[in-house]
Amino acid sequence: MPRRAQERTHHRRRGRHPPRHSPCPHKSLPAHERTGGADAHGRNHPAAQPPAAAAARGGVRPVTDLQSGAGVFAAPADIYRDCAATIPSPGLTLSMEIWLLSPMVLAAAALLIRPALRRAFGAGNAAPKDSPAPGRMTCAPSIPAQSSLESEADAQEAPPPIRRLEPHEVFAMLRQVELGMSVPELPARERDQQVAAALAVIGDAASERRHFPRRPNLLPQLMHAINDESTARLQLVAIIARDPALVDSLLRMANSSFYRSSAQPVESIERAVAILGSDGLRSVIATALLQPIFDAAAAQDFPRFAPLVWEHALRSAQAALVHAAVAERTEPFAGELLSLISGMAEIVLFRAARAQCATAAGSVPSAAALIAELLRVHAGVLAQRIATDWQLSEAARGALGEQNGPAPASTPLGRSLRFGRLAGALAVLHANGAIDAAAVRSSLPESQLPAAHAEILLGKLLQPLQDPRTRAAPRKRR
Repeated sequence: MPRRAQERTHHRRRGRHPPRHSPCPHKSLPAHERTGGADAHGRNHPAAQPPAAAAARGGVRPVTDLQSGAGVFAAPADIYRDCAATIPSPGLTLSMEIWLLSPMVLAAAALLIRPALRRAFGAGNAAPKDSPAPGRMTCAPSIPAQSSLESEADAQEAPPPIRRLEPHEVFAMLRQVELGMSVPELPARERDQQVAAALAVIGDAASERRHFPRRPNLLPQLMHAINDESTARLQLVAIIARDPALVDSLLRMANSSFYRSSAQPVESIERAVAILGSDGLRSVIATALLQPIFDAAAAQDFPRFAPLVWEHALRSAQAALVHAAVAERTEPFAGELLSLISGMAEIVLFRAARAQCATAAGSVPSAAALIAELLRVHAGVLAQRIATDWQLSEAARGALGEQNGPAPASTPLGRSLRFGRLAGALAVLHANGAIDAAAVRSSLPESQLPAAHAEILLGKLLQPLQDPRTRAAPRKRR
């Protein structure tokens, strides 16, 4: 026991904490054995041997205490190292075990409290699709807050989806633009009475000449001469020379930048006929002979109606001509002429509605409601009546009859006419700022047009109107 106490004193002075029961045979002596005398139990002990003798006997070397100057005994370095290597330190082993187990304990605690934290602070936020599973390590750092903010910003900046306009919505918007106001709704009884009175005005023999359009006298002769390949050019020139307005329109068209290829202006009818060809002559004849009917419908209470109906007729004729020639492989001029006749039917109904409202002393909103109702229900029927009065072909009359109601057209000419009417209405709305180009593209009806022709037609519809009366102004002589 005394040697064990001496060993503890020796290691304490050297800054070490040996085990209480060390098996090392080289132990230091306690103080009462070095100096002699009795211990705590009254037993006498001899004095300690000199350091040299102790060193010779026990193989230890003397060490001097720097603080007290007393000599102590220490085991050789190699023997103590072997003893220390064989004796584990309880304090050191416990510290290493705690240091090794602490990350695992922390990870387990984090996994246990993570669901509770998510329920407390983020129950409403769903985890992103690309986030790793719980407990799985990832190399790239994730910033969920920034990602969520960026996704919210992208959602706010993304444009709303473009809605396809249905045909009845397109024509309802067109009526508002043409009339210059929102169309009110009339009571059913009052509406039916006014519609019947307006239709009676059109059918009255006394007022029919004033409201109902008459077929131009030169139209049948010109159409027959253009379609007959055996007709001489001089005969066609002689027919055109009878109408001065037609001659003026013909020369303007021939002098336009689209047709004229030289610096010399076109001043003769014969040369103009040669430059325009059959297709150009049909367009010029149709627009020149029918356009005065549209100009006569100008009104102070609805100043934009007649010009916009004329624009709709021209744009519809342009689209119907392309659709009939490319998609349906039918007569293109028939689709162009029927589009113009459909516009004429709207002008006739407009005149009849204004006459009825003037007789009944109706207000402007009530007149707008009556006009919109007449155009919605009776425009196709009246266009078919005009075609019958003008002695057009049965195919043309059938195509006009197919425009009544929402049922799809069954004939090639009827499909071309319906396509042209809707495409022309979209073009007028775009030209007047009611819809944008994306809405025009998404609302165009489906057709058999190739992609290249469809893009060309769409580009023409989005451009300003090229009226044959204005685009064909003659150039000045250089």
